[in-house]
Amino acid sequence: MRGVAHDLITGGRVAAQLSELGVERGGVLLVHASMRAVGMAAGAIAGALREVLGADGTLVVPAFTMENSDTSRQYLDRVRGLDEQARAAVRAAIPPFDRATSPAAAVGRFAEAVRLTPGAVRSGHPQTSFAALGPAAGSLLAGHRPDCHLGEDSPLARLYEADALILLLGTGYDTCTAFHLAEYRLPSPPRRRYRCVVAASGRRRWWEYEDVALDDGDFAALGHDFERLDTAGAVRRGQVASAPSRLVRLRSAVDFATIWLRDHRPARN
Repeated sequence: MRGVAHDLITGGRVAAQLSELGVERGGVLLVHASMRAVGMAAGAIAGALREVLGADGTLVVPAFTMENSDTSRQYLDRVRGLDEQARAAVRAAIPPFDRATSPAAAVGRFAEAVRLTPGAVRSGHPQTSFAALGPAAGSLLAGHRPDCHLGEDSPLARLYEADALILLLGTGYDTCTAFHLAEYRLPSPPRRRYRCVVAASGRRRWWEYEDVALDDGDFAALGHDFERLDTAGAVRRGQVASAPSRLVRLRSAVDFATIWLRDHRPARN
């Protein structure tokens, strides 16, 4: 029965739902998607989005490779319970980041479908890259400094400048990457050390750097308050295929988050 229902939801109907939700022709759209919630193939959703955005629109997705690190939550979860020798083997087997070939499996099938589409552009950060399709892809993703995950020298800041929209397709605010930009805009945000595998002159090596300590643990609560207090129409809700979805103005989300995080996170000296 699920397959029959799936087949009845055509790409044209999904495109109509996206337009009704408010996806703008010629706009810039950052998408976080759960294909399990949507109930359609990632390629079909990408096609519908590109149809609605049109030739002048740009589609952006996270293409993160956080597992490319021995300081990330993903890596620590992977090696938890292993003995020292097994942990060393896992660490030694991590391949260096390659902009062209490193998969972004941790962020889901939709992001991978966009990344692998011919003509897609990808930023160069070895842990938090973005991929994009469309005429603004190059300018939005250029200049992503390798020691700046998601701050002013990342595509998130360029998306803010472009007045982009965020589509949460079957996902919640806990996945809203744009909130991280607000962390960088706090006064004296806490910082930490990161370490990941890169390729330099054709050789694999570990690289360590310092950046803002990213924390998405309160993003669901932040998003709840953002939507509850929204009086300017910054959030629109609707159904896309099988997925309850939200369309959010990125600037509004970041501006609200900057104030909310300042007020809700304890001051750290």
